[in-house]
Amino acid sequence: MSQTMSDALLLLAATGLPFAGAIVAGMLPTHARNTAAWLAGAIAIIGLGLVWAAYPTVAAGGVIRHSMAWMPSLGLDFTLRMDGFAWLFAGLVFGVGALVVLYARYYMSADDPVPRFFAFLLAFMGSMTGVVLSGNLIQLAFFWELTSLFSFLLIGYWHHTAAARDGARMALTITATGGLCLFAGVLLLGHIAGSYNLDVVLASGDKIREHALYLPALVLILMGALTKSAQFPFHFWLPHAMAAPTPVSAYLHSATLVKAGVFLMARLWPVLAGTDAWFWIVGSAGLATLLIGAYVAIFQNDLKGLLAYSTISHLGLITLLLGLNSELAMVAAIFHILNHAAFKASLFMAAGIIDHETGTRDLRRLSGLNRFMPFTTRLAMVAAAAMAGVPLMNGFISKEMFFAETLTAQGSVTFLLDILPFAAMVASAFAVAYSLRFIHGAFFGPDPVDLPHLPHEPPAWMRLPVEILALACIIIGLLPAATVGPYLNMAAHAALGAATPEYSLAVWHGFNTPLVMSLLALAAGVTLYFLLQPLFRNNIEGPPFISRLEGRRMFERSMVFLSWRLARTLEGLLGTRRLQPQLRLVVCVAILAAGWAVYRRGLGPGNLVPQGIDPVLALIWAIGAACALGAAWQAKFHRLAALILLGGTGLVTCVTFVWFSAPDLALTQLLVEIVTTILLLLGLRWLPKRLPGTGTSEVMRTGRRLRDLAIAITAGLGMAGLAFGVMTRFPPEILAQHFLERAYTEGGGTNVVNVILVDFRGFDTLGEIAVLGVVALTAYALLRRFRPAPDSVDVPEQQRDQSAYDERREGDTVADWLLIPSVIARLLFPVVGMVALFLLLRGHDLPGGGFAAGLMGSIAMILQYMLGGTQWVEARLRVLPLRWMGLGLLLAAGTGLGALLFGRPFLTTYFAYANLPLIGEIPTASALLFDIGVFALVIGATMLTLIALARQSVRGHRAAAPRVPAASPPVAPAPVATNAPTGAPTAATGDD
Repeated sequence: MSQTMSDALLLLAATGLPFAGAIVAGMLPTHARNTAAWLAGAIAIIGLGLVWAAYPTVAAGGVIRHSMAWMPSLGLDFTLRMDGFAWLFAGLVFGVGALVVLYARYYMSADDPVPRFFAFLLAFMGSMTGVVLSGNLIQLAFFWELTSLFSFLLIGYWHHTAAARDGARMALTITATGGLCLFAGVLLLGHIAGSYNLDVVLASGDKIREHALYLPALVLILMGALTKSAQFPFHFWLPHAMAAPTPVSAYLHSATLVKAGVFLMARLWPVLAGTDAWFWIVGSAGLATLLIGAYVAIFQNDLKGLLAYSTISHLGLITLLLGLNSELAMVAAIFHILNHAAFKASLFMAAGIIDHETGTRDLRRLSGLNRFMPFTTRLAMVAAAAMAGVPLMNGFISKEMFFAETLTAQGSVTFLLDILPFAAMVASAFAVAYSLRFIHGAFFGPDPVDLPHLPHEPPAWMRLPVEILALACIIIGLLPAATVGPYLNMAAHAALGAATPEYSLAVWHGFNTPLVMSLLALAAGVTLYFLLQPLFRNNIEGPPFISRLEGRRMFERSMVFLSWRLARTLEGLLGTRRLQPQLRLVVCVAILAAGWAVYRRGLGPGNLVPQGIDPVLALIWAIGAACALGAAWQAKFHRLAALILLGGTGLVTCVTFVWFSAPDLALTQLLVEIVTTILLLLGLRWLPKRLPGTGTSEVMRTGRRLRDLAIAITAGLGMAGLAFGVMTRFPPEILAQHFLERAYTEGGGTNVVNVILVDFRGFDTLGEIAVLGVVALTAYALLRRFRPAPDSVDVPEQQRDQSAYDERREGDTVADWLLIPSVIARLLFPVVGMVALFLLLRGHDLPGGGFAAGLMGSIAMILQYMLGGTQWVEARLRVLPLRWMGLGLLLAAGTGLGALLFGRPFLTTYFAYANLPLIGEIPTASALLFDIGVFALVIGATMLTLIALARQSVRGHRAAAPRVPAASPPVAPAPVATNAPTGAPTAATGDD
């Protein structure tokens, strides 16, 4: 039990700590650079310590697991799983992350909002940890999309530059689209395997490969992996992501984000590999990316651009190894993932140092930095040598393994297998050439001239991460078996199991073919670099022969076509800015769908005999129907009358609920009617007038009305027929019986409706209140930008007519003439609040609940706004609706998360009886906290909408107030009654 608990805490801490740190960093002051750096560094080191604590277990071949039930009936559990392969990647995430944090502390300017940077970095670290530790495919897809989201924020961190905004948008579009494909693919994969649990999926390799849905699942999953790892033809987003700060590039584009795709392919290799489809798709994409990336990298003038294309090429090498359907190639791929993370992170940091200390990354302006930055030069030379595959460097060993695999690869496509060794040598020669250009172009040659800054060495702490990584390149290159051997063996056995082949990490394997290929590639690369010197001196822009094949241009044209031309065309054909045609289209589609279902299935008589209709209920329904028809008839030109009639229909609905013994629904319906009627009245005040007889001809207007009448009658009869069909049929199993039997025993409440909302269907309710909050925020944002039509700014006609007969003075309000109701409303404010609290507390056992209580509390506030005015209320009460909404969501979600701490599924409730002094034993349920969250969010959302509408009156009076010319003498204000409230229409000051 204790071991299980420690494993759970280890995995949960490793995944959750970065997210917690991101929240804390996000709340730090803008200038708290050191605090944010210490926080991020401490979390990365603690995470690395947690990973190391798991080493004894995973090194022995064990798997650390922890699972919490989420929605077990759907196979959705929150599962964390660490084996040797996941351990290796988690170590990369935290280890390289710690070095990047130290580097970023000195790289980032004090003028930047550095805490926000570290908040994004920590959130990405947590997302990446979630990807590698996920034991459930759906959960993996969720964390996968989180990495896309936070990488978007990191790439666009310097959002004041167009390059950062464009690069972030491109990266998010490509990787998030791939993530959607991945989600669809894992749904298919889980369907084939019968479970989304990773252990079950990994044990179902033959079943998956033989299934008819294997190819669609494979293509969709590979779309996600190839887009994330920037493989051809999706490679073009990565170079444009170099607009990010260099610490982001060193972290995301060497060890984490771009490695997520190859991690996924390696993780699912035992399940998806071994087929011709895998070989063709993965192998072809890897080979094309390997060659294109290496070739384009040679001709990049930006240091980070060169490293970006070299990263693309090395990722293509790893992808090609994974595509060869060979266990040895799989081991070589894992080894190169490690090596690439070491030398590429150090090279990105070296490029950042050059940019930081000279003010430029342009190779056409850089030269001779060796004399100004000798230590940085040696470090960059070591890392570049590893990237080029120079002997006695870590990159040389994995490159030798790559050459060996290209010579022994087997498959049905002999032509592709024949050219693999030559393609590998060409790509390796290109790697030597762009590595030489990085070192020779930046550090050797004449002294640089006209640089923005005088070059000098960076601070020692800024250079320390580069030194550590460069030292790793040397040590691994000299002693691979003793240093990285145990970890590679552990990861290979975790990924391949019993199929793990024998391999050797010896530095010297004799004078063999792979060694000859390496030497030839080195010689060819050096020769090629010096042959290209004339092109470099002429400041060539882009790679020869394929410079016009620019991925960004194709992406932008595609986006313009999809988001502009095609969208505008479809909008012209199907769209409209008017609400009525949109509703007409929705209703017609619903009618067609229902009609098609009736046509296919038929609609026979039910198995229940209809009973007689009570004449009183029939009369009530007749009144409701008359109100509905009257509202429809008056809606066009008499909105107030239509709203009143619509309220009558709502009251009839409320009475119907009471008639059929549904007090919860009746109470909620009544409160909703009150609140929505008032909010609609406030909104109707600012709509422009519509006059009859304008616009089109009478014939066309009559035709439209007849068409709308036919649609309305058809939809109404259809709903009536559907309701009649449901009520005249007795289903074989009544769902209500399930809830009636379990409401008290499992939910702890006797009000079945409320128990359903906060317990059985609590997840639905959580989603609904979240949507309610989003709608309220959207309404507020729109109304803040809303300015009424000119003919709506003046005082309404009804008030002008009333003023003609009243003796009111300017500055008086309705509160002056309704003094007694206003005083009563203010005295009733705490009483109505107590009623709301009463409804909240009784809701689990009697009619009420959080939603009804929230509406009741909102009514108390609405009365104050109506009788006191906007300014009067806001001068005396601080409503703070956003805090109410945030508190409500936190309470509701926190109640669900609290169940996870006790090993129960999300939103599982607990109830017990508490003994209170003088009161005795009372029932208590954790669902009450959830209901309080609903209550708070409903009040906040309603008040936010009310405030947005109410402030239109303040703006309207301000817009309608006559402007006094500057040259005119001051006019004495008209006398104002001493008892006039501060919310008078003329007192428009104090608005937002």
